[in-house]
Amino acid sequence: MLWASVFDGSLPHALLLFLLALPSPSLQRSTLGERELIPLSTAAISTLVSSPDPLKQLDPKNPSSHLSKIMIPRVPDTDNNTLVRNYIVDKLEELKWHVEQDAFDDKTPFGQKHFVNIIATKDPAASRRIIVAAHFDSKYFPEPNRFVGATDSAAPCAIMLDLAETLNTLLDERAHRLEAGQEDDEDVSDTTLQLVFFDGEEAFVQWTNTDSIYGARHLAEKWATTYALPNSKRRLMGPQSTEIAGIEHLILLDLLGAEDPHIRSYTLDTAWLFDALVSVEKRLGESGAFAYGDEHGMAPEKWSSFFYKRTAMDMNLGGIGDDHVPFLEKGVDVLHLITSPFPSVWHTDRDDGSALHMPTLRRWNIMFRVFMAEYLNLRPDEKTSRSQTAVERSDTDLGA
Repeated sequence: MLWASVFDGSLPHALLLFLLALPSPSLQRSTLGERELIPLSTAAISTLVSSPDPLKQLDPKNPSSHLSKIMIPRVPDTDNNTLVRNYIVDKLEELKWHVEQDAFDDKTPFGQKHFVNIIATKDPAASRRIIVAAHFDSKYFPEPNRFVGATDSAAPCAIMLDLAETLNTLLDERAHRLEAGQEDDEDVSDTTLQLVFFDGEEAFVQWTNTDSIYGARHLAEKWATTYALPNSKRRLMGPQSTEIAGIEHLILLDLLGAEDPHIRSYTLDTAWLFDALVSVEKRLGESGAFAYGDEHGMAPEKWSSFFYKRTAMDMNLGGIGDDHVPFLEKGVDVLHLITSPFPSVWHTDRDDGSALHMPTLRRWNIMFRVFMAEYLNLRPDEKTSRSQTAVERSDTDLGA
């Protein structure tokens, strides 16, 4: 990604103007628009926070964790890149998600290279989808290449896999309710979760319009020129809608996992979504959910927010070049979650397991679980309620 800030004046004027350019007017805007997300109950949040273990798959010391499997040098068009891609695909296919491997070739400073995006969709027949995305490739360095990109972006990818595993059964239960006509808001419940793992985000030599975000540029153009197949669920889509028109929002994760991140809202179109995530953070923090061992900075009344406070003066000012840009230019509503300034280990060999702060990584994981469950109108406490009901009925039958 290309670092840019309108707050410190560190970029050349021409580049600054490029990054300040707003997307052209578009009919793409989120179909459902701004809405109030229904907060989960305390019991539901407790379930999501505790099960499954939010650090099990994010532990760099556990060789079988998602993070360890991803956190190897994985430059595009290399054997390691294929290993990581196959691992991600296998894990999502085990969950019965629809997985597409979007393969293509593109010209790079080192000649023609092969890239493969991974697109995993819980319900490919849904009329709309919210996308959570990150890049799974790592930056090229000459041999011996020891760059494993823990924050950039192995940790975000591992969080996405954990998110799929955590929400999978809940998404199935919501689908059954929708089919049975038991959902109060069918529009929200017909929005599915899609995970996109971009290949080729990193520049091979120097970040330019052509040497960067290879996978994102390819996929945005592909979806913008591919018409969606009609089906009965796509009632809110026009008769000639493209695949990109079915995107409710794109949430892009990058450079997450280091201690003390600072995240800001970059666009007014998703300011409400940014605020919803801040609300999740506040509720979890006040409940004591961030508490982790002896970590003083995660204790109730001691933790501090990961997010810059928004003000009434906020505008669409600035941004950071990343995989979201081609989608933003086509009118997709984007929430870019990237720490700024970048971690001090950025693009160095020190961006390894030692760069990750376990309490911070755990906090990100449980925040995303709750945030996405509320966005998708999931009900994590239903299974517990049904079990309790069954016990109560058994007790009644036995004369308890």
